[in-house]
Amino acid sequence: MRVYLPATLPALARVATAKEFGPAPLTGYAVTPALIEWYASGDTEELEYVALTDAARSSLRMLAADRADGVQVAARRVVIAAEVPDEAVTVGADLAERSRVRLARAVALEEIAAVHVDEQSAAADVEAAAAALPAADAGDDDARFTVDGAEAHELLWYATQEISDLVG
Repeated sequence: MRVYLPATLPALARVATAKEFGPAPLTGYAVTPALIEWYASGDTEELEYVALTDAARSSLRMLAADRADGVQVAARRVVIAAEVPDEAVTVGADLAERSRVRLARAVALEEIAAVHVDEQSAAADVEAAAAALPAADAGDDDARFTVDGAEAHELLWYATQEISDLVG
């Protein structure tokens, strides 16, 4: 099963060193029965894009949490795409969490298919979106617009061989 795992650049740096993404449990996003039911007219590619986008939103939240804890992290969303055995993934049936899955184990570097990362030119919008998350969560429409602005940037695709270049 293709799973999209939200991350940050420091987490990606740990992948380069440890040769795995973890520790478990991990929250990821995938094409689930609930996602298929929610987006009935979508083909596999569209459904995978929804899961990738959900993971990118989660990456933004991780970035904001790091910033709130005083950790200086580059303002770039990171999503790790991995191919893991179906039995390693627990899928919920809740439509509200339509693409969310759980992994009970770490993901080995060999299972990582690609990495998706914001280009550097997106940093200002990602920075603004991370700062606006608390207000957006509280219902502020202007803050939601700012958060949505980060999603206007497509994540770039990188092969696993390029991980060390991304974090170096």
